[in-house]
Amino acid sequence: MGRDSRAEIRTRIHTRIRKRVTGTPERPRLAVFRSVNHIYAQVIDDSQGHTLAAAASTEKDLKQHGGNVQGAKAIGKAVAQRAKDKGVTKVVFDRGGFLYHGRVKALADAAREAGLEF
Repeated sequence: MGRDSRAEIRTRIHTRIRKRVTGTPERPRLAVFRSVNHIYAQVIDDSQGHTLAAAASTEKDLKQHGGNVQGAKAIGKAVAQRAKDKGVTKVVFDRGGFLYHGRVKALADAAREAGLEF
């Protein structure tokens, strides 16, 4: 028997999380994806299938830190500000199958500090 790759394990965990975590118009889902070099965050209303706000370390004005912990903090602040501009203050956090530490935790903490309520 072969071992599952990290991507397969993460996908399985993310599927398990998504069974319980859904975004509603009152409380959309803050979804996080991290790659090797970058980090991305979206505020999603799953009932309509719309992205309400998004931020990524690939954006020109957020690119100075890249996808490291400092970059994740900048992305957390940016997505929280953009969500608040759209009238969203409460979200449900979707860590995307990633462990809640490092860059994912830094993004979540920065979003909380910027005013999003988890």
